[in-house]
Amino acid sequence: MLAQQFETHRRHLRAVAYRMLGSLTEAEDAVQESWLRLSRTDTDSVENLGGWLTTVVARVCLNMLQSRRSRREEPLDVQVPDPIVTLSDGSYPEQEAVLADSVGLALLVVLGTLTPSERLAFVLHDMFAVPFEDIAPIVERSPAAARQLASRARRRLQGAPVPDTDPVRQRAVVDAFLAAARGGDFDALVAVLDPDVVLRADTGALPPGASTMVRGAETVAGRVLGYARLARFAQPALVNGAAGVVAISEGQLLSVMGVTIRQGTIVEIDILADRERLAGLVVENLD
Repeated sequence: MLAQQFETHRRHLRAVAYRMLGSLTEAEDAVQESWLRLSRTDTDSVENLGGWLTTVVARVCLNMLQSRRSRREEPLDVQVPDPIVTLSDGSYPEQEAVLADSVGLALLVVLGTLTPSERLAFVLHDMFAVPFEDIAPIVERSPAAARQLASRARRRLQGAPVPDTDPVRQRAVVDAFLAAARGGDFDALVAVLDPDVVLRADTGALPPGASTMVRGAETVAGRVLGYARLARFAQPALVNGAAGVVAISEGQLLSVMGVTIRQGTIVEIDILADRERLAGLVVENLD
């Protein structure tokens, strides 16, 4: 019975953990830890199991973020969060529009710049409407101080681009981008890029220095043409609920590209090409 009750909250808990950690594997670990804690707890006095579990998984995630920092696990160059990927046939059923609850990679990147406490306060309050009175004990602050944490997070997130949400328009821009990349058309690439576009490419630890972040339409276009060999393996996908691209060869995932589109041009490109992390992704319809 307790296990069945937990399963009704699993999706919500995974959503909280993913926003907190930006890692699908770590999010699953946090959810599993919350189940272990629940199984060791006398729940007779728990009036709101969903709220209790949300608090538990948030505290687990906070500990994981703090441990990650103390062990200096954060890379010094570029890290793209784990993407949620579904191969797309070009149709747009309603459920796809809310895939990953519209949490784009660009937003997750910015969330990664927050302190653990700021991230927790923002995610719980602004994304899941958890009262500051409930957040305060988790971060060991007063409700007023927890409110300040979320406020500081909001200020740092103000620079994050607000993407276009129309899937047909998104796909048209991405298709134009792909056609230009396949054709080696530098000018056509520049035309679909915002003048201040940012490209992040995360290749993991090896080879050293391969991960990069570059800015500016012409610089990014030149870098994209450097990846032209992957263009022939590219196919449409939904990446965190938005139009994106995956490169697949012989059933193997080579890269995932998420884009953020605003006013008809691409303002951010996030590429994950870390083979180890790609091997751990579950991609719907890959086979």
